[in-house]
Amino acid sequence: MPRDTLTRERIVQTAVELLDAEGLEGLNMRSLGDRLGSAATAVYWHVKSKDNLVVLAGDEVWNEIELPDLSAVDWRTAGTTMAKELYAMLTRHPWLGPAMGTHPFHGPGKARHDDHSLAVYEMAGFVGAEADQATATVFMFVLGSALGESARVSLRRRLRRDGGDPDELIRDTMAQQVKIAMQFPRLRARIDAVAAADYAAAPDKSFEFGLEIIFDGLDGQLRQG
Repeated sequence: MPRDTLTRERIVQTAVELLDAEGLEGLNMRSLGDRLGSAATAVYWHVKSKDNLVVLAGDEVWNEIELPDLSAVDWRTAGTTMAKELYAMLTRHPWLGPAMGTHPFHGPGKARHDDHSLAVYEMAGFVGAEADQATATVFMFVLGSALGESARVSLRRRLRRDGGDPDELIRDTMAQQVKIAMQFPRLRARIDAVAAADYAAAPDKSFEFGLEIIFDGLDGQLRQG
């Protein structure tokens, strides 16, 4: 594809697709150019550098989050909806969480989300720094929850790249983990209560349980105020 038929929007969308498929380690201008049918030099002309492209792609995916109408729902429903939307976006794009530790993300996509999030907690009754703290508390919980899925995807990708069978290697690791856990009474009791292969998994609805606890706490903070 000639340089003058490329657009930044097309490059960024294709970069998101490549990042979803190959992770941060799989993104390079040559591979991206192959997907676009263009020379890597033409891609550089539009986005300057790989790091800049990651920032652009990272900001783009924030636009996938649907923002609730604050005139139609209460603050807690709005906050819960946004948290679930954020979790879904982060797990659809498991490279984004780790990339937050290596790239200074900024842009209108994330700003749109952050502004609406502040509006939710201001609607609840939090003022000034308290609205920032409420927003950050929910965000950090969602991010931490999503990083577990990101780690699982990254591990399986690395094992495949190294030529191994991810399923077999993970089963072997779990067998060793169960053997060690049997030496500790609480872990042994959990293994006795569930299938050994499932003992390390989080209980069902753990994310929803955590959100409920956080919003209960925020609600309690407002009532005390």
